[in-house]
Amino acid sequence: MAEPKDLPEDFTEEQTSFHAMPFLDHLEELRKRLLKSLLAVVITTGIALYFSKQIMHWFIMPLGDIKLNVTEVMGSFMAYFKLGLVVGIIASVPIIFYQLWGFVAPGLYPKEKRMVLPFVGSATLLFLIGAAFCYIWVLPWSLQFLVGLSGDLFNPIITINSYITFAGLLILGFGLCFELPVLAYALGKIGILSSRFLARGRKYAIVIILIVAAIITPTPDVFTQLLLAVPMYVLYEISIVVVRLTGRRK
Repeated sequence: MAEPKDLPEDFTEEQTSFHAMPFLDHLEELRKRLLKSLLAVVITTGIALYFSKQIMHWFIMPLGDIKLNVTEVMGSFMAYFKLGLVVGIIASVPIIFYQLWGFVAPGLYPKEKRMVLPFVGSATLLFLIGAAFCYIWVLPWSLQFLVGLSGDLFNPIITINSYITFAGLLILGFGLCFELPVLAYALGKIGILSSRFLARGRKYAIVIILIVAAIITPTPDVFTQLLLAVPMYVLYEISIVVVRLTGRRK
């Protein structure tokens, strides 16, 4: 870690202490923040499990007329548990982002610390917008496309477990990808990213976006991957504008 004498003169006492903190102390602080986030997920998952039947009716609405099946003794139990975990993670998003902010806040200037509510609020809102976009549009389209591939030749038997896994990963993936403007804003404020750098890296960004979409989407079909890649590229362009307006000037 940097020695106190190497740090900027306008650092506060808390900032100086934070940047001079040994690496293992940073890891211990990160561990505490992660445990608090995990505890929030456990609590919200428990609450979601209590209302799991009501939530299940809402969660399977994108299926339309597609019927689900249970082929295992523990199938229904595992489906409700997975659903509770997905909903628990989504409900814990504000707390997770707050803990992330709390980890880096000691190294920020006082005026930057006052951005906690805008940061947590915008990050949570973008995550929910991404999850809602997936639930309302992407999930029904991808289900119709994938099931429609069977045509008259096959009789698709979709289990509730496979659907919860597919839909849950897709919704969480979209929520995370919609955080791109917030990430760009943070990196721009501390001077790591510039709008010029992002603009010049468009062709590389397209390749990376396609790779990320292929990794995040739970199916190998190009259609579902493009449903994630296109919004990600739009968010990339929005990130360029955000960094241009708010990024640190030299």
